[in-house]
Parts: sequence; structure tokens; C-alpha cells
Amino acid sequence: MLGYTPSRRSGFDHSIRHVVGLSGGKDSTALALRLAEVEPRDYTYICTPTGHELDSMLAWWDRLEVILGKPLVRITNHGRTLTDLINIHNALPNNRQRWCTRQLKIEPTIAWCVRNAPVKLYVGLRVDEDEQEGIYGDLVHSDFPFRRWGWGIGNVWDYLESKGLADCIPIRTDCYDCYDQKIREWWALWKHHPDLFEQACQQEDRTGHTFRSPTRDTWPASLCEMAKEFASGRKIIGGVEPRTACRVCSL
Repeated sequence: MLGYTPSRRSGFDHSIRHVVGLSGGKDSTALALRLAEVEPRDYTYICTPTGHELDSMLAWWDRLEVILGKPLVRITNHGRTLTDLINIHNALPNNRQRWCTRQLKIEPTIAWCVRNAPVKLYVGLRVDEDEQEGIYGDLVHSDFPFRRWGWGIGNVWDYLESKGLADCIPIRTDCYDCYDQKIREWWALWKHHPDLFEQACQQEDRTGHTFRSPTRDTWPASLCEMAKEFASGRKIIGGVEPRTACRVCSL
């Protein structure tokens, strides 16, 4: 796929900034491309990097800029990364303290939309997902095209397949040390990115907290102790990982 050129029409209401939230995952990628096809406008594409993305995710954002023919506006919390906020709070995000998404994604997006108002924000929430339509509050007018189109997960994958992009979506589109990931995903980080796994271990040691809940499963909550289990060859139920390497579209 050598590029994506959306069709253009005249007569748009240019007083409103039409904004697509583009995480780079399957849903937002399909949303951005399909919107350009069926509801062509002068879209602004935004993403909210945390500083804890794998290189494959950063490369995919760069590739999406080429496909869409427009830059992605990168929105942050005053330039802070997840590491910065961990140091500020002296705490780690986890199942009990889920402040990372709010402070690094939701609140910066709201602030940006308010500064650039009037904004219409297009969000890739599917019909087979729980409703989160108030996530950006009353100050941001959100639109959910998948819900209008009746799209579920099958429609998203079918569309990406039709564009030759289904295998281009990176395995991890969120933080590499997300507290909510599965054991096999922690194993993949330990195996393929030992420096990043060690960095997460050091953050646990420095803050005195763990990313994982101690009662979540039978595995150690501490990443340092988990690494010892990995090294011992302890079997991971459900296999290790769906794919052994992060893949990014090479076209």
C-alpha cells in the first residue's frame, strides 16, 4: 500500500475542527481510513504518546502519517511521560490506581480539544463494546461512527484485511509495562526487551509498589520475582504469546 488519498468535497463547515483519536490500534486505524472514504473531511489526527511505547508502535504511527497523508498531532501532559508521572507520584499505575490513562490520555485530549474548540472528536468505540460515551466529558462533542455503522470487531478486522493492513497492527499499542497485560505479554517483554523489563523492575524497587496486584493470580506480583519464574521455565497457561515478534507494515 503506497499511500492513502482520501477524496475531497466542497461545502464543509470549516468552523468545526474534525478530530480523529488515533491510538494506532486496529479500531482507530480502521476508523481513520474508513471515515476518509465515506465521510471525507479535513480531519486532524491526534495521538497521546506516553513515552512507554515499543519502537514498533512509534514506527506504525510514522507509517500512518504516510498512509493518511497528514501528520499526527502528538498530545502530552505538558511533555511528561509515564516515567515522569511515576516519579512525581512516587507510585505506579495498577488495578487500584488507574491514573495513567486519565492523566496521560483523557485529560490532555480534553484540554487540547477545549483549546481548539469547536471540536468534533471521532472515537473508535464499537457496537460490541461497553458504552463509554461520557469519557471525555461535556466539554467535548464526541461522535462514534462504528456505532452509527453497526460495526463490531469482525467488521473492523474484515476492513483491515481488505486494505492489506490486518497484519500491520503492532502487537502492543499501549504501554509496554501496562499493569493490565497478561503473563505471556510480560514474558514477551522479558524475552524480547530485557532492558525495558529491567527498567520496570527498577521502578517497582524505587517506588515500593508493583504494577501487578498480589492477588491477581498465582504468579509473583513483583516483576523481579516473575523474571526468576520465567528463567526457571515455569509453564505459562495458554501458551507464551500469539506472535513472537512485533510486526510493522514494511510497505
